Amino acid sequence: QVQLAESGGGLVQAGGSLRLSCEASGSISSITSMGWYRQPPGQQRELVARITRGGTTNYADSVKGRFTISRDNAKNTVYLQMNTLKPEDTAVYYCSAGYWDRLTPLDAWGQGTLVTVSL
Repeated sequence: QVQLAESGGGLVQAGGSLRLSCEASGSISSITSMGWYRQPPGQQRELVARITRGGTTNYADSVKGRFTISRDNAKNTVYLQMNTLKPEDTAVYYCSAGYWDRLTPLDAWGQGTLVTVSL
């Protein structure tokens, strides 16, 4: 099992920055990738950014050039640095980890952290 704990959400003005953190615990060695998803009000959850165990990253087109995903293996933590925030970035942000439980691929989710970007 993998457990995830997010932090760093809050209220910020448009053009500002925030950094989200996600600390993983449990079966760390079984994690293959970690990422951030978001769910804007009234919309479906969408991928924001993801980083594989090998360090490969991918981003949603809407955040490319503004958001950066990174990791600190020593702290079992993944970060999402969000710059030049826009009101449309307002959402609940969820951390996710893909991992193996024996031969079964599973996904773990954090509880979510709210990011609100005001004009």
